[in-house]
Amino acid sequence: MTDVALDLIPVWSVILGIGVFFYVLLDGFDLGVGMLYGFAPEASKDLLMNSVAPIWDGNETWLILGGVGLLAVFPLAYAIIIPAVYFPILAMLLGLIFRGVSFEFRFRQPHVRRFWNGGFAVGSAVAAFAQGAVLGAMIQGFKVSGRNFAGTSFDWLTPFSVFTGIALMLGYGLLGACWLILKTEGDVQAWARRMGRIAFIAVLIAIGVVSVWTPLMDAGIAARWFSWPNIVGLAPVPLITLAIAYGTWRALNGDSQAGPFAGAMGLFLMSYIGIAISLYPMLVRPVYTLWDAASAPSTQVFLLIGTLFLLPVIIMYSAWSYWVFRGKVRGDMGYH
Repeated sequence: MTDVALDLIPVWSVILGIGVFFYVLLDGFDLGVGMLYGFAPEASKDLLMNSVAPIWDGNETWLILGGVGLLAVFPLAYAIIIPAVYFPILAMLLGLIFRGVSFEFRFRQPHVRRFWNGGFAVGSAVAAFAQGAVLGAMIQGFKVSGRNFAGTSFDWLTPFSVFTGIALMLGYGLLGACWLILKTEGDVQAWARRMGRIAFIAVLIAIGVVSVWTPLMDAGIAARWFSWPNIVGLAPVPLITLAIAYGTWRALNGDSQAGPFAGAMGLFLMSYIGIAISLYPMLVRPVYTLWDAASAPSTQVFLLIGTLFLLPVIIMYSAWSYWVFRGKVRGDMGYH
């Protein structure tokens, strides 16, 4: 056991948790716009593309932070999780690459724009589904022998992981629709509100199913949520989620511009908190905790020093890019 004063695991858990959450929110809405892009009227496709053009690649910075942080701070978890979910991670990366290529070539090869339009939508959907499948695999756990993954390359492929993949696609679709409500006007905004209401209903159903399915899979998770007095202490989580859902639905059916997006972010935050409560302190279920999977304290200190310089820079340039490109998107805003 390390000295309590040197225990940086809670600090790193917060840093990486925030990084993953920022990625889910920020890249989530532009992946959502990408998926909705496949259903959008042809006349509005340029507007949808322009709504994410200035910021989509910067959003993926948080994915790099999460991946590198997991490797450096929790190397044992990295060594087990990556082989276990190799195929969905590969699918995610290929989806993100094809999506990025489609984004660029759509403007530079107008004679095959229809193909690249499809590539943008399909790449976004594949990446979103793969991320949800990885989440499902982490919730259901891995087969571990000693310090190695002992399962097969397709252990991740279960009904639960498939459902979480679809659920995250729906969640990203809701974020994307709410982002378009914030960034567009007129007919495009009205269309986004309709898509947002459809996605919202589907997301509520998905949250309910995962909330029931997860404790049914694991008695320990069920005991954490439903044993006394935990059931009283954790009751605010579902109650706040219901209150946010009510406010989001009203915002989607009203005239609010920012309300739907704020509500969608709130639903993601509460879902994220719920997953964290279910899994903590396990990082590689059902064997290794955060402390078991961590690197040496000296390594954590060294990495923390660099991160404390790097993280504010990432936050500042991300915030600056959103500030510069604030406001509504117009049809005459080109991408170059």
